[in-house]
Amino acid sequence: MDYLPFTAGELVCLGSSLAFSGLFYYLHRKKAKVVARIQDAPKLQVSASLPSILSATDSSCLDYVVIEGVVQPADAPLTSPYHRELQGVIERLMLKEHRLIWNSLARSWTDSERVVLEQVHTVPFVLASPGGKASGGQVSVESPLDAVSLPLETVYERFQQTSPGFTDLLGHYLSGEKPKGFLETEEMLLVGSSLTGIGQLTLHPDGSLHLQPVTDGNDYFLCLGDWQTLLADLKSVSNFWKWATVICGLVAAAAVLHALRRFYRLRRYRQEQEAQQREFEELRRQGNMDQNAELPENPCVICLTNRRECVLLPCGHVCCCFSCFQALPNRNCPICRRAIERVVPLYQA
Repeated sequence: MDYLPFTAGELVCLGSSLAFSGLFYYLHRKKAKVVARIQDAPKLQVSASLPSILSATDSSCLDYVVIEGVVQPADAPLTSPYHRELQGVIERLMLKEHRLIWNSLARSWTDSERVVLEQVHTVPFVLASPGGKASGGQVSVESPLDAVSLPLETVYERFQQTSPGFTDLLGHYLSGEKPKGFLETEEMLLVGSSLTGIGQLTLHPDGSLHLQPVTDGNDYFLCLGDWQTLLADLKSVSNFWKWATVICGLVAAAAVLHALRRFYRLRRYRQEQEAQQREFEELRRQGNMDQNAELPENPCVICLTNRRECVLLPCGHVCCCFSCFQALPNRNCPICRRAIERVVPLYQA
């Protein structure tokens, strides 16, 4: 093989498809392992029997467990500055600036945002039994900010629109940026919320229970609601990456098949050309097309030296020798300019 069967564009398409397919497969397998780990993890609720369950283990620890309870502060809770009646254990205050950016390609204004200020406050909190009784046991939640996502609810939201003057508007059109305003939000994990924690559950020597991030690299989850909802969301993400892997694999396979099809057609064309060459050479060796003969009566219209040796199809003109046919810059008949689909040798008695 004296040439590559792939063009530069096909190589780029094949390489990028394989790279994305490998990346998407890695993400799919990662999410699938998390789903399988959660499905196999023990499902517990905060109760007075938890210490005895952990004491029965060798290390007083469950490496990966799903536990459900009600959020209660260990000390004084956080109070919302906008709604004094709301109390929580995690609070996130965020200020975002919204502006319009001129897109010269789309010839339109597009919305963009940037975070101007973000503050996160936490206080120690525990998961208590749904009954809320101290005798029902409690589990301290450690390092909540290390969770995959914070289980927060939006409790306050206000958009402050800017009021630019004439000179400001003129400067905005010249610069291509128009401020819209500022969005102020407050999110909290409220006291009394039902929370599902997925991580490592340990029993300390003082008899207290602690839920903390796992040490083997698995994800640490804190989510509102039950674990079935979280599992369904993770399965959806895993299936998305699986189908993305399949699509990229199909694109790569299509690129390979297209290149092989073109290579096969080119190879078949070359074989037909070589077969025609051998056929004309065989006729010349038999004396039907003697190159050393005198100037023929019907010479080739191109070289005026050799005899007319081939029939051009589908037009049927007999006007050139095979050597001149091979030297044609394009496959068009020299007489009628019609495209030549195939050529056959001319047998003369």
